[in-house]
Amino acid sequence: MDKRLLDILVCPVTKGKLVQQGDELWSRSAALAYPIRDNIPVMYEAEARQLSQQELEKLSDKKT
Repeated sequence: MDKRLLDILVCPVTKGKLVQQGDELWSRSAALAYPIRDNIPVMYEAEARQLSQQELEKLSDKKT
């Protein structure tokens, strides 16, 4: 995904920062993973999946 696009996209639930992880955009603040399909982020809460505790810890590890 284009870095410029990632810089302007925010979580639609919390307006927090997103981090690309493979074919998803992860929101630490909402604990949700939004899918990227055909290089297009799907930013609907209903399409997102809940992040596991391990995935959230992985995000926390990357911040430090």
